[in-house]
Amino acid sequence: MHLLIVGGTGFIGRPLVEALLARGYQVTLLARSFTKARHLFNGRASLIGSIESAALDVDGVINLAGEPIIDKRWTPRRKQRLKQSRIDLTQVIVRWMAANDKQRPAFLINGSAIGYYGNYPEPPYLDETAKPIPCFSSDLCVQWEQAARQAQTLGVRVCMVRTGIVLGANGGALKRMLLPFKLGLGGPIGSGRQWFSWIHLHDMVQLLLYLVENPTISGPVNAVAPSPVTNAVFSSALARALKRPAFLPMPAAIVKTLFGEAAELLLEGQPVFPKKLLDKDFRFKYPGLSQALEEIVNPV
Repeated sequence: MHLLIVGGTGFIGRPLVEALLARGYQVTLLARSFTKARHLFNGRASLIGSIESAALDVDGVINLAGEPIIDKRWTPRRKQRLKQSRIDLTQVIVRWMAANDKQRPAFLINGSAIGYYGNYPEPPYLDETAKPIPCFSSDLCVQWEQAARQAQTLGVRVCMVRTGIVLGANGGALKRMLLPFKLGLGGPIGSGRQWFSWIHLHDMVQLLLYLVENPTISGPVNAVAPSPVTNAVFSSALARALKRPAFLPMPAAIVKTLFGEAAELLLEGQPVFPKKLLDKDFRFKYPGLSQALEEIVNPV
């Protein structure tokens, strides 16, 4: 099977491409930096710099592209960049699919995020049928998913992967948290009562492979472990795994000063549940937080 991967050199994309190559898939990457992609995969994946003019015969597309959402304040210009890297790129992919009616991929597995749901301060846990509460991150994901859904009109199977906080040692949110926690300077953010819906990087990669190989799955898919926790519980678990204290909370006022409107991603949350995956018998290797953090910070 030949797959086109967009965002294949990122935190999730790198191990996904490695897993696909190990399984014998033919992989083509849409890459901004050929040098970086060649260095990462040593020529084992084909590279293209633009999709509009590409005459590719691929069986499916996985789009994981999108600029980091929490690394900068959400100025009007930054919001536009976030939309362009998600919505606009997805629209380009769908237009390319429409133009290639004789070589159209069978599926599009497209990124989204649990920010789709907006701020839900209390349970019940949210499955894929839950309605969004409007805010910038929710509106962004809603439009992102609407762009991907357009491929359904072409007869393409579409999965929108609502990704939670992906935990791994070499990137993502946890990489930024490790140093202060290792120094004993970690603690809850704000009240600590906000929900933290997470997934181990290994399980994130495996569920993407699962979506590739299971054509009965379509629509929104919650990419989270089945055990969301509060930020305070997460902070305690991380400190315990590192054998460090966690008694220095970051006040909400400081978070808002540092991040502006983007602080909503740190001070608010959603208790999300992966109902569709569990209904399809997907097995998580790391369903519990303590086990996941122990594997990451104290690998055997």
